[in-house]
Amino acid sequence: MNAQLTGRRALVTGASSGLGAAIATALAAEGAEVVVHGRDPARTESVAGAIRAAGGGAVAAVGDLATDAGADAVAGAALAAGPIDILVNNAGSYPHRSWRDATADDWREAYEVNVISGVRMIQRVVPGMRERGWGRVIQIGGGLALQPGAELPHYSATLAARHNLAVSLARELKGTGVTSNTVSPGAILVDGVRRFITGLAPGRGWGETWPEIERHAIEELAPNDVGRMGRPEEIAAAVLYLSGPLAGYVTGTTLRVDGGTVRGLH
Repeated sequence: MNAQLTGRRALVTGASSGLGAAIATALAAEGAEVVVHGRDPARTESVAGAIRAAGGGAVAAVGDLATDAGADAVAGAALAAGPIDILVNNAGSYPHRSWRDATADDWREAYEVNVISGVRMIQRVVPGMRERGWGRVIQIGGGLALQPGAELPHYSATLAARHNLAVSLARELKGTGVTSNTVSPGAILVDGVRRFITGLAPGRGWGETWPEIERHAIEELAPNDVGRMGRPEEIAAAVLYLSGPLAGYVTGTTLRVDGGTVRGLH
């Protein structure tokens, strides 16, 4: 893919592992200089180092985006070497809670980590994009924003907030050359998901080989038309498209990469 990103600088939050690391790696492979954000210094620098070892440009920015001080530190590190052209708000968490055990504090923390953290980075990075007349802001959302289940109510609600704020931001940025969109993944096979599903497999009779386990897990947990989980690289490809000049006519929209899990909604 030629995403035409050479010379651009991108900040990917929550990029010290999993989906964020895949996005940062893909952006760097397309020529962007990437700021890899994480809360753990060693893990964050490991991803940045791997990108550099592969010939890409990357620096690490460490901080807790759930606090103003942490967001200031990350923004300062990200902007130290130049402006940010692409902001990918990926950082977040999904603690397993239900309506039965999710407290008000659990809800408050979920919004702080999954929603307000992204707002903090928008407030610190997007004004510069507006001044320069070019920029890309991408939220990583999810299908639970549109079709939530009974479980994870606090997490699903934060995803809906991410989708909503992306559209509102697009309206705010009308005519500026800065776009705002959401990439909405389905069930994605990151390391943590694979460990979780592999742990469930024996008790549910899903088989012993990974192809068997994945097929049964999808059928029972997240049915889709493709019949498998998505790979981080497939989400990263959607981010690449929205990050480049070919997506200049795309704003205020949601790009679903979910194998057809979400149906009948836009």
